[in-house]
Amino acid sequence: MNNFLVVRQGDTERWTLNDPGSRNALSDAMVVALFEACLRAQADASLRTVVLAGAGGAFCAGGSLGHFASAIGQPLAEGAHDPLIDANRAFGDVLHALTQLPQLLVVAVDGPAMGGGFGLVCCADLVLATQRSVFATPEVTLGLPPAQIAPYVWQRLGDRAARECLLSGRHHSALEAQALGLVNAVVADGELEAALADTLARYRLAAPGAVAATKQLLRRLHGPLPDLRDEAAIAFASALRGPEAASGLRAFARKQPAPWAEGSA
Repeated sequence: MNNFLVVRQGDTERWTLNDPGSRNALSDAMVVALFEACLRAQADASLRTVVLAGAGGAFCAGGSLGHFASAIGQPLAEGAHDPLIDANRAFGDVLHALTQLPQLLVVAVDGPAMGGGFGLVCCADLVLATQRSVFATPEVTLGLPPAQIAPYVWQRLGDRAARECLLSGRHHSALEAQALGLVNAVVADGELEAALADTLARYRLAAPGAVAATKQLLRRLHGPLPDLRDEAAIAFASALRGPEAASGLRAFARKQPAPWAEGSA
């Protein structure tokens, strides 16, 4: 099965995360395909709009750790290069590439947008979400830092709301995400495609060259984000090999509270 679909219709492309069985978790192959799509889009002057969505009633459940199961809680051998660093850095490259797209980037969320999926949402120019959608950055509750997504969450939401999301792991409904500034519009379940069509029609009034120039100016206005991709990858890999992640992910798999969540407040 192709876990990343690209469908072109005129001057719009729809990119679909397509692994419903994992709720579209970000496998290595999916990350590579998304990065390659970004590079191609950046060089395509005929492309005006990119829509990023998920298949099967979910947007994205976050990063896929299945093939790194043997590394969880296991220290790295002295002098060895950690492949976890490369994998996590590759996702950081995707986030960076999405924010550099000259095209209008619309993210359409239907269902959960968790962890890395939340980070993808933060790279959008516009976000539409159904009422059943839910948003969270649960990494800290699993013993992991939300390392690569943190700068993009901070830029999208501002310091106060970013800290609320990143440091608690709390789930937010679509309406709560709209109040935070993450989501632009919330639509009824089953009406996402119609709302998306209306949105794309409305934004066709904007000239593509003017959109690209405006996005570039907005990036300069915000100032460039510090490039934390290497530091974030090292922090994530180190945490995944540490005892907190081992106990946190084990508790999650057993549907039990993590050790640090037990006891009185």
